[in-house]
Amino acid sequence: MTALPARPAAGGRQPRRPRSGFTLLEVLVATLLMGIAVVGLLSGISASMRNAARLTEYDRAVLAARSKMDELLLDPALPRPAVIEGPFDRALLSGAEGGWRARIGLQETGPFPVIRAPVVERIELEVWWMAGGRRRTLTLESFRRSVLRPEDVGGQMPQSP
Repeated sequence: MTALPARPAAGGRQPRRPRSGFTLLEVLVATLLMGIAVVGLLSGISASMRNAARLTEYDRAVLAARSKMDELLLDPALPRPAVIEGPFDRALLSGAEGGWRARIGLQETGPFPVIRAPVVERIELEVWWMAGGRRRTLTLESFRRSVLRPEDVGGQMPQSP
């Protein structure tokens, strides 16, 4: 059986064939959906960039704190107990204002401290910097072995043999 050709409709017109393509409404809806997706992606990228900048500031502060802690640990003439402080070079913190404060003290000397006896010193270092108008801080703590000095006990104490 062979297919018959389509007959012209009444009035001599050909029957309507379905059109291929998109309507204006479909194009507008697709554009709106793509716009929403792009805005969401751009806001996610923006948040990621802010977080990366904040973490970079934090990493620089950690490096500055480690450097200062190493310097303090290597200085045998630190007074104790004492609180010492100072500013950081702005170049070290990427142009941000910042500084440090260290608390140095003896961990424990016992009830009867003996001059020149081994002791443990505790060094607590607080580093601060300004970021986005807010003061941010980071604290490190370290210990080192030392000997008890006469000025540490403040008076005449028995000396070790």
